[in-house]
Order: sequence, then structure tokens, then C-alpha cells
Amino acid sequence: MACGFRRVIACQLSRVLDLPPENLIKSISAVPIFKNEEAADFQLSVDSLLEKDNDHSRPDIQVHAKRLAEKLRCDTVVSEISTGERTVNFKINRELLTKMVLQQVIEDGSKYGLKSELFSDLPQNKIVVEFSSPNVAKKFHVGHLRSTIIGNFIANLKEALGHQVIRINYLGDWGMQFGLLGTGFQLFGYEEKLQSNPLQHLFEVYVQVNKEAADDKSVAKSAQEFFQRLELGDVQALSLWQKFRDLSIEEYIRIYKRLGIYFDEYSGESFYREKSQEVLKLLESKGLLLKTIKGTAVVDLSGNGDPSSVCTVMRSDGTSLYATRDLAAAIDRMDKYNFDTMIYVTDKGQKKHFQQVFQMLKIMGYDWAERCHHVPFGLVQGMKTRRGDVTFLEDVLNEIQLRMLQNMASIKTTKELKNPQETAERVGLAALIVQDFKGLLLSDYKFSWDRVFQSHGDTGVFLQYTHARLYSLEETFGCGYLNDFNTACLQEPQSVSILQHLLRFDEVLYRSSQDLQPRHIVSYLLTLSHLAAVAHKTLQVKDSPPEVAGARLHLFKAVRSVLANGMKLLGITPVCRM
Repeated sequence: MACGFRRVIACQLSRVLDLPPENLIKSISAVPIFKNEEAADFQLSVDSLLEKDNDHSRPDIQVHAKRLAEKLRCDTVVSEISTGERTVNFKINRELLTKMVLQQVIEDGSKYGLKSELFSDLPQNKIVVEFSSPNVAKKFHVGHLRSTIIGNFIANLKEALGHQVIRINYLGDWGMQFGLLGTGFQLFGYEEKLQSNPLQHLFEVYVQVNKEAADDKSVAKSAQEFFQRLELGDVQALSLWQKFRDLSIEEYIRIYKRLGIYFDEYSGESFYREKSQEVLKLLESKGLLLKTIKGTAVVDLSGNGDPSSVCTVMRSDGTSLYATRDLAAAIDRMDKYNFDTMIYVTDKGQKKHFQQVFQMLKIMGYDWAERCHHVPFGLVQGMKTRRGDVTFLEDVLNEIQLRMLQNMASIKTTKELKNPQETAERVGLAALIVQDFKGLLLSDYKFSWDRVFQSHGDTGVFLQYTHARLYSLEETFGCGYLNDFNTACLQEPQSVSILQHLLRFDEVLYRSSQDLQPRHIVSYLLTLSHLAAVAHKTLQVKDSPPEVAGARLHLFKAVRSVLANGMKLLGITPVCRM
């Protein structure tokens, strides 16, 4: 990838340095573009070459770079070799750069950047991604939004790289709250309300029973007994619980459809109520289960009685806990999928929980525990609708659609749309996702409606606007121009900047694949959109000679293709009109 230029440079370097080209590929990177300054296309980091050299008397890095540059020769591919700070720089023959980049973008289509030599030694793995995980019988809380969109991004990226991905939604569908809900429904529930608006009614029942349980110990006791009946497999209790679960999943699927997200498996804590008892027996047989004075069972992860390293795995009444069910789920998934990697996407508050789960798996003798990873994220602050504090995701989606429709209606350039609601929702979701993905996932951030919906600047609305604008350009002029193009017509600085930026796409994908941070792709796409905006103003297609118009359309088509690829990885559906 990088159109084979990286390999050509690596081959020349390998002859001078007497190293295999494969060892040099990742030390050669495309140069980020700079304003008003035409830089080289690739650079070799001399630091990375000398990293393994333990000789502290090695020559100064800059001297080393100059000596290396002097031994290298320009050829039909490399037109200029120079040195920078701790680097050797390579400029590619301009017409060859134009031809190869545009040809590769169009030929590779959705695979552009993914066929790179940077990924050549990547094994094809089976990867389980657990994400979203709302609590059954409660409306989809906005707090689950980050897990949902981050998990979807990770699954999209891994799938694009050729891995077999299993997307699991591990529902919070078991635990003491169902004792409260079961009791609450028997006291305050109505079947008609449950059928007409299930999650709203169950939410109301849950709030009411919690108030009653706080004041009346008999209600709390009934709730405990109801959950015990569930754990023991009581048919009547399980039937009511199953109804809550089925109605909840129906509602969730409808919301996931709006988000453009799907799952291969809807699992849940309930699946492991029996298997968690097997986990407890296994822990006991290995001498790891310790009973406390209160009658609970714990596992000491420190080995020396450190109370901060104790994990509770069983209540005093013998019922299982979240940690126990997570252990059972992990063991079951390994049996079922034989995964190479399992990724849990949850907020950073669960960091200790997953550390303990992975540690328990390890001391239970499961070496594959090291294949399990937790991707933590920070919290969103200040997400409110006009009606006040937001609790539910559907309120946010409705607000997004409404505000975006109003914005689109107030802009003179808005096209007449077949389905304005759908377009508004897609643009609004892009805005939401880009705001979320711009920073480090681990960081908390303050949500701002005003910032989200800006049509200029670094926003999702700007990405969608750029895509729609470029699509419109192709639609208007593309028919007669997109057969062939003359590379000599794309040598303006604006064209070269875009081509240089397109060269870097594989490196950006590689970086995101290494640290699972979407911000690299977001930053890349925003820069691409800004470059396209400048080029759109200066490189006119209309009224240009056919040869020039055709070349420019090829360039804009390549930009739109890469923009769409990146947006889809992020979980954004590009719009063609807005």
C-alpha cells in the first residue's frame, strides 16, 4: 500500500543497510501535510533504525541520516532525497504519485488502505467484542451510548482487517433488580400498559417498588424471595421474567436499527445462572473459595489476605453475583468460539472488576485469560434535551433528528430530500459520533449541542456536508469524464496536498488498529474534508477544458471514496444529499 512506494524505498534501503525490506517497512512513513509548504512524501525515521543498536558511541543521528542519504540514489520512482531532523526524506515522481494513488483508490474501493504491507503479517483471528449491554426492563439509558458506538467501531475495524468478529450484546438481565421488578409488577403492574409501552411501564414500576422497599421491609423481603425463586427455576417467576426480557429486546433492536448497529448474539447474565454454580464448585475444588463470617464466599486475589484484593463471588443465600456470571460467560465463550481475543467495552468505572475477573480466570488455570482485554472509556457530562436532564437514548435520537431538520430547513443550499427525517438522523448521528470520537476514549468530555451541529469546523456535520457535496459533483459532471485522466492536469499544490494525504490512510488505519482509538481516523477525515473544501473552490470542474475537468473529477471521486470508507468504519452512514 501507499501504492507500493513504501516498498520501493524499503528495497533501496535494504541494499544499502543490508537488512530485509520487511524490517524497514514500518520505519518509513508518509509525511503529514503542512500549510503552504510542499513537503516530501515519505520519511525514514533514523531513530527507529538505531533503536536496537546498543553501542552508545554510535555517531550523531543527524550525521547518520546525512551519510545514509548520500548512499541512496534517485530513480524513476524517487525524484528527490533529502534529510530532515533525524529523518531521510523521499519525494515521489509527481506524475507517478498522481497516477498510482488515484488508480489504487478506485481499484481497491472499500479495501483502500487495508491491503497495505503494514498489515501483511497480521494473522486472521477470531475476535469476540462485547459491547452496549443495557439493563433489561429499563429504557435504553444514554449512559450505554458510548459503549454501543465504541464497540461498533472496534468490531467494524477488526472486520475490515479480515478478522472473524462475533458481536455480543451481554444484557443485564439477571440479579436482585429482577426480584424488585417481579414483586413490583405483581403489586403495581398492568398488562395493557406493559404491551403498549413496555419499557416506560417497567421503569415506572421499578421506581415505585424501590420507594416502597425503602419504607416497607416486607416488600424488600418479597423481592429477595422472588429473585431466589428465579435462581431456583420457579416456572411462574421465570415466565414473568422472560416476558420482560423479550419485550425489552424488541425495543432495543428498534433503537439499534436507528443507530445502524447489529449483534450476532444477544446473551445475558441469565444464561449463566446455572453455569455460575459450576464456577463456584470449581473455585472450591481448587481451594480458592473462602467463606466469610457473613456467609458470603470470596476469592483472595492477593494470596495474603489483603482486603482490597478480595472479590465476592457468592451472596450469603447462595445466589450468584455479577463477577461469578462474568467468569462463567468467559469460560462458555472460549468453549463455544475458541476466540483469539475477547474485548469488553465498558466505562472506566469497571476497570477493577475486569482486572479481578481476568486474574481469577488465570488462577483457575485458564491461560487464555491473557487474551481478554478491557477497553475502558470516560463519561459524558451535560447531555440534556430542551426538556431537561436526559435519561434515555431515544430522547437524544429524537432531539438530534428534530434539531438537524430545523438546521437543514434554515440553510438555503439544502436540497429537496426524499426522506428528510432519515437524512437528518444520519447527519445528526455523524455529529454525535465525531464529537465523541475526537478525543481519547478514556477522557470524560462535556457534551455541547451547539458544537455538535456546527456545519463548519471539525464536526460530523462537516464530514457529511463534504461527502454530499462531492457526490453532487460526480452526479452533475461525472458521466462523460470518468473514463481516463491526464496526470499532468493534477500538479497544482491543492491536488498534491490531497494526494499526499491519501497516501497516509493506511498508516492511520494501522495506528487505530494498534490502540483501538477512533480519534486517528476522525482527525484524518476532518483534514481530508478541509483539503477537499479548499480544492473545491480553486480547482473548478465547471467550464474547465474536458481533460482538466476529468482529472479533477477523478481526484474528487477518490476523496469521496476514502471519506466514505473512513466514515463507515466509525459507524457513520454517509449521506448523498443534504
